[in-house]
Amino acid sequence: MIIELGDRLRKLRMENHLRQDQVARLVGVERSSVSLWEGNLRQPSYTTLVRLANLYGVTTDYLLGRVDDRLLDLSGLTSIEVALVAQLVAEMTAKNKKLEELRS
Repeated sequence: MIIELGDRLRKLRMENHLRQDQVARLVGVERSSVSLWEGNLRQPSYTTLVRLANLYGVTTDYLLGRVDDRLLDLSGLTSIEVALVAQLVAEMTAKNKKLEELRS
């Protein structure tokens, strides 16, 4: 079964308890763009696709349906690069926590 990019984007947004306007603000686009992507009517640019993958902590391959594994493969990275990835995850987690607090 082929899973469309829009379906994955919608599922990830819902799992992260985000509204379309919040996703739009976080990746720097209009809310209507998020709606079009989730409806499989348009595709995000390469840059925005990377931003979406970073936002949700998945690979672009996962978003594009090339793989079903959401986790990042850190093998082959230096310890400094792994630390940078860990820092990014921590910052994204903190940001999501703040967003959750704003929604409450």
